[in-house]
Amino acid sequence: MVGQYLKKIIAKSTDDLQFISACCYKAKVKISDIKYLPINKIFIISLERYNRETEEKKNKINSIIKFEFIESTKSKKIDQNNPDLILELLAINIFKKNFKYEIALLFSNNKIINLNAEVIEITLEDQIKIND
Repeated sequence: MVGQYLKKIIAKSTDDLQFISACCYKAKVKISDIKYLPINKIFIISLERYNRETEEKKNKINSIIKFEFIESTKSKKIDQNNPDLILELLAINIFKKNFKYEIALLFSNNKIINLNAEVIEITLEDQIKIND
C-alpha cells in the first residue's frame, strides 16, 4: 500500500538538519503548540506542513519536531501571550558558537526563536495526514 507509512527523520549534523528544514518550509505553527521543557532539555514544536518529499506535494501532514539537549531558548518579535497566533516557519539554521550550537528557527515577518544546544539531536516525526 502506497502512502501508508509516516516518516521519522533524525538529524545529528548540520547537513541532516538542512533536510528537516526543507521539509518544514512554510509549515504553520500555532504558538500554543510550542513547548520548552527545561528540566528535560527538550524543545517541541507541533506543526502542519506540506508533504514535500513525494509527488503529492499538496497533502498536509501534522508533524512534531523535537530538539534535545537544549540549554536555553529566546524568542524575538513573538507575542507569547497570544496562544492562537499562527507562525509560518521558513527555515531552520544552525551555527557553532564556543563549542555549543545555536539553532535559529526563522519565521515570516522576522520572527525568530533561538535555541542553545549542547549537541545536535533533532527529530522530525509525522503524526497524521490531514485530509482537506
